Amino acid sequence: MLGLDRLPAEKTVQGREEVPWSIVATVLTIARSCEPSSELHIEDHWYARTAPEDLLGVLPDKIHTDRLYTVLDRLLQHNEAIESHLPKRLGDLFDLTYDLLLYDLTSTYFFESECLANPMAQRRYSRDRCPDCLPVCIGLMITDDGRLLGYEVFDHNTHDSKTVEQIVQVMESKYGQAQRIGVMDRGMVSEENLAFLRSGSGSYIVGTPESMLVSLSST
Repeated sequence: MLGLDRLPAEKTVQGREEVPWSIVATVLTIARSCEPSSELHIEDHWYARTAPEDLLGVLPDKIHTDRLYTVLDRLLQHNEAIESHLPKRLGDLFDLTYDLLLYDLTSTYFFESECLANPMAQRRYSRDRCPDCLPVCIGLMITDDGRLLGYEVFDHNTHDSKTVEQIVQVMESKYGQAQRIGVMDRGMVSEENLAFLRSGSGSYIVGTPESMLVSLSST
């Protein structure tokens, strides 16, 4: 329906693999949509007890973590094509509009010592309450009904407000500078950001910083 079976097949180069990368990507997409969990859970539990084994004709021993992790690296090379494809296809299927966009930050973190050399993983406060792990920030832009439009990865020591200009420019470069409303929480607010947002063609709803609320309540 979304065409996510065809897109990886068109973009990934097939080698000697017994199971095409497009099929592995399909398995991962279905698992993420139906029962979000780790790649290990998909291998050990999910795949063998669900319909994709019969529908795809791929035995459980062919779907394992090595393949599931590797397909992510292969898909990452075509991230822009996937992000361009999905909004168009979702728009056709569900008559979506992009008049109201929501932006917020989340994070993920690294356990393995081999990942600690990633320059984007920086010490700051831990959103995930895992201070012993090095995290990175992920900026998400979604529609008002929760459909993901795109994301950007930031160094974790980047303040929330420092991500706004970049994410707005990325979204406008992909979807144009149409009149739309962006919604952000008060962590994104700074005088520089407000000036930047006012200079654009869209409209924005942003939260009021606590210090300003205290000032207003005392007047």
